[in-house]
Formats: sequence, structure tokens, C-alpha cells
Amino acid sequence: MSTPLLITPKAEDIAGQPILRPLPAAKCRSVGPFVFFDHMLEKAYAPGSGMNINQHPHIGLSTLTYLFEGELQHKDSLGSDQLVKPGDVSWMSAGRAVAHVERTPDHLRQKGSRLHGLQVWLALPQALEQGEPSYSYHPAASLPRSEAMGVQITLIAGSGFCLQSPVPVPSPTLYAELKLAAGTSLLIPAEHRERALYLIAGEAQLEGDDLPRHSLAVLPEGEELLLSACGECHLALIGGEPLGPRRMYWNFVASDAALLEKAKQDWAAWNWPRVPGETARIELPARTL
Repeated sequence: MSTPLLITPKAEDIAGQPILRPLPAAKCRSVGPFVFFDHMLEKAYAPGSGMNINQHPHIGLSTLTYLFEGELQHKDSLGSDQLVKPGDVSWMSAGRAVAHVERTPDHLRQKGSRLHGLQVWLALPQALEQGEPSYSYHPAASLPRSEAMGVQITLIAGSGFCLQSPVPVPSPTLYAELKLAAGTSLLIPAEHRERALYLIAGEAQLEGDDLPRHSLAVLPEGEELLLSACGECHLALIGGEPLGPRRMYWNFVASDAALLEKAKQDWAAWNWPRVPGETARIELPARTL
């Protein structure tokens, strides 16, 4: 077996929410279509507080939010206003331009709450980078699951393990939540060209070697690998077909640097679709990724 590439995430703070970010990294810019991976660490918000990410822009990517605990209110420039709960999928494709807001809903802000989850960005195929933006919501009950011999798989997006998610991904994608009971194992198939495992909690081994918690293990192409649970463990599996090199600046992803420059200028000039009812926004940073 080839040795997986292990990526230690960067620690970030987004509006008071602690984040671990293994993608993008210098050693690995993407896995399949995934160009960005944020683990929103468990955090307890006191009454009167919560996460609040004001209006901000995107191009050339799809965002996917998946929570383990807590709730978020998603609002965007398409007019979407959706409460996202644990196990739901909030899927927004930016196309040529979209803006959105993510915040703790008022009913939880008043009494206090906890938040824990993942947000990933998937690059759009080049032909769709400048397409129409869209939003879709997929409640937890709509996602396919399998459970056998102490192994639970939820197919969040794409296809894998003989499951197909309803999330409308535009390119071959694998995004699964894995929960293994102590002493169980799961063979990770080689059905997707690129794959990576992220250990959220617990203890696990890959082909007999320990998987570091909160590290992204990029798996060798074309190899089936045995994942074993030393205790109860919780993981995310991402992958798919690579889409080719992508450039990234702040919240913008594109195959052409000119698209990034145009997006920067348009957002700075407020020449951008706006979220109804929202006035606060995040300004273009002086420097970024």
C-alpha cells in the first residue's frame, strides 16, 4: 500500500467560530472537486450570542453545509431563506455571482446554543463557472443511508457504497459521513479517482496505521483500503473526479484569473446581487488565501 498524504489543518476563527481547515493546503490544493474544507468545531454559544457571518460573495463554486449539532439560518441573493438543522444539506451553487448570509437563528440566539459541523466548497466545472446561481435544500430524511454490522454510512452528496444522494452535484463526487462502532471495519473502495478521509472524533486505523484525529488523509489512487475502528469513531469521506487547476481568492474560485479580478472589483464597487433585507456586508480583504 502506498502511504496516504496527511494534512494538518490550519486553525482559523470565523466571526468567533473556531474552524479547522485542511483544504486548501500547500501539499494538496484539492481532492476531486473539493477545494475547501472547514470543520466548524464544537462551540457553546451563550444566550444572546451566536455565529453571524454577514453578507458575502461567491463565484465559481458550490457550498455545502452539513451540521452535526445546532442550527443555521441561510439567506441568499436568490431570495432563499432556509433553516438548516443537523443532517440536512444546504447546497448553494454560486455560478457567476451570488451573495449569502449564515447565522444562528433568533430562537437559538435568545436561549443559547451549540454548533458543530462541516462546510465544504466544490469547484464548478469550467462550463458552469459563469452559469446561473441556484440553491437547494435537502432534509436529513432525504439522504440515503446504509447500516450493517455496526457501520453507518450517510451519502451526503454524489455516489458511493451503492448509494446516490439527491444533491445535484455537476461532476463525479463522493461525500459521505461514516460512523463505526468499536471493533468494526469498512473497505474504502477505489470507485472514485481521488479520495480523502477526515477523522472527526474517535480512534481509527487505515490498513493498521493510526489515523490522526482532525487530519485529512489523502488516499492513494486506485487502492482499496481497510478502515478499522479502535473505538467508536466518526469520519467524513470526500472525493471524486478532479476538475483541473483552480485559482482562489477569498470566497472566489475560478479557472481564469481574470474572473477573480472582475469579482474583486464588482464586490468592492457593490456591483453585486444583494440578499433581501440585509445591509451589513463583509468587505473585500486586503489579502487572503
